[in-house]
Amino acid sequence: MQNIPHIPVLYRETIEAFTPCEDGIIIDCTLGYAGHSSMLLEAYPNIKLIGIDQDQTAIDFSMERLLPFGERAEIRKGRFSKIIQEILKDIDPEKICGVLADIGVSSLQLDQKDRGFSYESETLDMRMDKNAPLSAKEVVNTYSGDKLETILREYGELSNAKIVAEHIVKHRPFESAKALSDSIKPLMYGGKKIHPSTLVMQAIRIEVNDELGELKALLRAISESDIPHARVGIISFHSLEDRIVKQQFVAWQKRCICDEHMMRCECGNNNAKGKIVSKKPIMAQADELKQNPRSRSAKLRVFQLNR
Repeated sequence: MQNIPHIPVLYRETIEAFTPCEDGIIIDCTLGYAGHSSMLLEAYPNIKLIGIDQDQTAIDFSMERLLPFGERAEIRKGRFSKIIQEILKDIDPEKICGVLADIGVSSLQLDQKDRGFSYESETLDMRMDKNAPLSAKEVVNTYSGDKLETILREYGELSNAKIVAEHIVKHRPFESAKALSDSIKPLMYGGKKIHPSTLVMQAIRIEVNDELGELKALLRAISESDIPHARVGIISFHSLEDRIVKQQFVAWQKRCICDEHMMRCECGNNNAKGKIVSKKPIMAQADELKQNPRSRSAKLRVFQLNR
């Protein structure tokens, strides 16, 4: 019997977000260990689900976990920005009733020390796809100081990005996430709820996996698709991701897409792709925060496509 991992973040809120999906297909762009997928399949017995993931370890686990759902569940391997485009070509858009993405690293990946995501790890990897060419080791040990500074400032939002980047260049090579974390710790600020190295590790991980590029590509694929009606739910874990999702949802809701300097509307004023369901991000309730502290950063935004 499988040892079922943690309950996924915002599990109740995610199920509720897809209430309109009484039948049809839900695409789970970030299958992980099938937490959200299995709960959606249980909650909505008439739906089918296609899960996407690039992590073979997660796929192997999820294949077994989803066996009870038979042909209602399908798994495809790869980056979701690419696979969703293939799915949208293969399937009648009318059948798609939902698209879910839980952006970022999973708790299971963080807990597996050999994956190099944790600041206690003896490796320096951070690849969600173990076969991907770029690893954290290469980023940390070969990127120029200027490039590291840019990554730390843009992806980690570090005010002292230059100082940290210079420190890394001066003291490298680093062979493990733990060695890197211990080395930069005196330069970092943290607190009771966040490890001092968290933002540096976040920045490096985003660079390794092109996480923001993947998110933008996913939203672009949905935007350019012919899906007539579907509920889109995106769970993010830091301000960079949440900002991208918020701005895209606002853009999708605009009826007029004319240049703001134009005197009058010439686009027809009927370009809205639907409406924002959650004007403010949906966050974890008190009992979930107590059970899973990592859920404190999770934000769910929901949009209803209606072409």
